[in-house]
Amino acid sequence: MHWPFCAAKCPYCDFNSHVHRGPFDEDAFVENYITEISQTAILVPDRTVKSIFFGGGTPSLMQPQSVEKIINAIATKWQLANDVEITLEANPTSVEREKFQAIQMAGVNRVSLGVQSLRQGPLEKLGRLHSVEDAIAAVKLAQEIFPRVSYDLIYARPEQTLDEWRDELNEALDLAREHISLYQLTIEAGTRYYDLFHAGKLKMPDAELSAQFYELTQEICEARGLPAYEISNHAEPGQESQHNLIYWHYGEYAGIGPGAHGRLLIEGQRHATSTERMPFKWAEYVSQKGDGFVEFEALSKGEQGDEYLLMGLRLKTGISPERFEKLSGIPLRQEQIDHLKEIGFVEMLANGNLRVTDQGFTVLDAVVADLAA
Repeated sequence: MHWPFCAAKCPYCDFNSHVHRGPFDEDAFVENYITEISQTAILVPDRTVKSIFFGGGTPSLMQPQSVEKIINAIATKWQLANDVEITLEANPTSVEREKFQAIQMAGVNRVSLGVQSLRQGPLEKLGRLHSVEDAIAAVKLAQEIFPRVSYDLIYARPEQTLDEWRDELNEALDLAREHISLYQLTIEAGTRYYDLFHAGKLKMPDAELSAQFYELTQEICEARGLPAYEISNHAEPGQESQHNLIYWHYGEYAGIGPGAHGRLLIEGQRHATSTERMPFKWAEYVSQKGDGFVEFEALSKGEQGDEYLLMGLRLKTGISPERFEKLSGIPLRQEQIDHLKEIGFVEMLANGNLRVTDQGFTVLDAVVADLAA
């Protein structure tokens, strides 16, 4: 469930997020989500929903009754699993904190907080609207209200040192419980940071220092009992994000809302879907034809194999070569696997899965490209 609106646009963010000024009929906008859910359920009926993820944008800016309406619409069209995971992304501002209890009453049982830093200077440079004190208060309050809580931090920031990150990460892990997401800052086209970087006004860590940041992160989290289960996500065993595991295991998911992506199995054929990115144009499409799809196409075997590699190799559990062959119609090239094993970038597990090593994770894109070639 993609909610595209934010209070402000962060300078590093290339997500489909929009700052809307002026009057806004949220009830009418939410009705379009309900319509698109109904239309999607016609395409893929008789499914059991294992997870719902409200992402954005900033979905905690929604009214709690809007969240409840959408959850109820999903439950009307599909069966919800008894242990369904319902996550909502939130920012730790005081306005959004006030809604936590009502959001929990609406059915949300897991919250993911966009903290991004526990240092005030970097928070301001990242364009965040909250303070460190706001962030700490939000995490503690969320832990009182929701059964499961995660929060995000961004590291390898401009001018950040390894010692500074070590101190900040240990503080973060003191505050965290069962799950934390740790993302290296990347420069994405179309963002303010991209313009600053290419103008020489933003100094980023080089490849060697970036690798050291990653290695330090793995070492500390492992020692603190939150090992990585995916390249950027750390959890106590059993507390992994079930929703994200569906992506990384190349499962089936419906993308609802402006700019949402989906992968649907229709009569045994995997289809890629995406919707119109501009929020009110998406709403017009849904009003006119029942959905906001601008892409709806069957994926070839080669495309499915490539996507499985791209998603599955992010996991510490790796991928099944047999499933890759079933999806793509061709086996992985043994000579390429042998080469990557020789240089220490991949390894075979006892269950037959192919996994990227910690050393390989620092150059994951290149490993994926080599295997997909």
